[in-house]
Amino acid sequence: MRAEALVNCMLVPLLLILLTAVEQSLLQSLGQVCTLSAESSQRRCKTPEGLICSGRGECDCGACICQVAEPGNYYGPRCECHDWVCATYDGKTCGGHGVCHCGKCECDEDWFGEACQYQEDCNLTNKKSKELCRNPQGVVCSNAGHGQCYCGNCYCAAGWHGDKCELQCDISPWESKRRCTSPDGKICSNRGTCICGECTCYDVDPSGDWGDIHGDTCECDERSCHATYDRYSDDFCSGHGQCNCGRCDCKEGWMGKKCEHPLSCSLSLESSLKKCKGTSNMPCFGRGLCQCGQCTCHPPGDTRVHGRNCECDDRQCEDISGEICGGHGFCSCGRCICGDGWFGKLCSFPRTCEMTDAQSKELCETADGVMCNGKGSCHCGRCICSGSPQDWWVSGEYCECDDRECDKHDGLICTGNGMCNCGNCDCWDGWTGNACEIWVGTEY
Repeated sequence: MRAEALVNCMLVPLLLILLTAVEQSLLQSLGQVCTLSAESSQRRCKTPEGLICSGRGECDCGACICQVAEPGNYYGPRCECHDWVCATYDGKTCGGHGVCHCGKCECDEDWFGEACQYQEDCNLTNKKSKELCRNPQGVVCSNAGHGQCYCGNCYCAAGWHGDKCELQCDISPWESKRRCTSPDGKICSNRGTCICGECTCYDVDPSGDWGDIHGDTCECDERSCHATYDRYSDDFCSGHGQCNCGRCDCKEGWMGKKCEHPLSCSLSLESSLKKCKGTSNMPCFGRGLCQCGQCTCHPPGDTRVHGRNCECDDRQCEDISGEICGGHGFCSCGRCICGDGWFGKLCSFPRTCEMTDAQSKELCETADGVMCNGKGSCHCGRCICSGSPQDWWVSGEYCECDDRECDKHDGLICTGNGMCNCGNCDCWDGWTGNACEIWVGTEY
């Protein structure tokens, strides 16, 4: 009887706690007053560092409601996760060898390190690697604790920098990171490298002055004030406004994101843009300036870009050397019409050849014996990468490249002013920049 009474004594308080919890949950779901005290609510939302919802959300009855911010949103029980601010190496998030998850890099196979900067397979001997890491005094990475030598490169510890980790910051790593953090929580706005609390922005203007990306934390991107393909002039905001940290302040009589629309136009801004878009989702197919429903294709004088909405770009028919359709066809509105016996985007594949299937496949195999990396088919000893709309990004001699890795501007790979070559933009004459977005040719 005593045991039964003891069990009953324990069950009653437990049932009361459960009922209270259920009642609280129901009250919350019905939008009624929270039964938690302010102190209890805040305690549940607090991170180990003492921040409420990691400083990225609001605490509502012990639960964090996370902010949504470009280019994504915060998530997690205390808004501790985000997928766009991860460690960078060589200017690339996760070194280009991993994916960002909850602020940390998940490295691809054969890569490791905070920024996936170390490759597990190194073709250098340990002795040769250390030789390349020694400073003029013969010390590997300047000293133990300054950095790590891997495959001939020094990877510096927090607080140290330089080619051989020979330079020390005069502030703590935490303070360095704090100073480099932009208002939206990114290190150097994901557009630069943080060294000792100072951001070095990636973009450098060809003239040698500061580039379009500037600011203490690289937060200002004045490329946003340029109309696409408008790099042949210094006019920001279509010449009708002033660019302030990537935003256009329009002069009287002009409006639009880039001050491109005159108020004197009989069409509304929306109607003008709709008329310029045609069948594209971008005005003038991203190849010209839309003004009052009329497209002016850029750069002026280049007859290869034409059409009512600049829909034809005959530069797409050229390879990087300028040859049109491989010399085996002609260009029609940006597409190659191949002659007899040839096919492919640039008419570069012969329909027949004098080799057996076995000989052909041998030439298409990679070092590990996979034909065209499993992403294409083999024809006459050359890989034809998947041509499906879903896999448009597969390219390269052995279909090993990912064209999604090429830089974009205004949503266009290589800004439409170059070709993506295995993750890097090869710009056409007159254009430069990571995304071929800067015009350095003849001024018009």
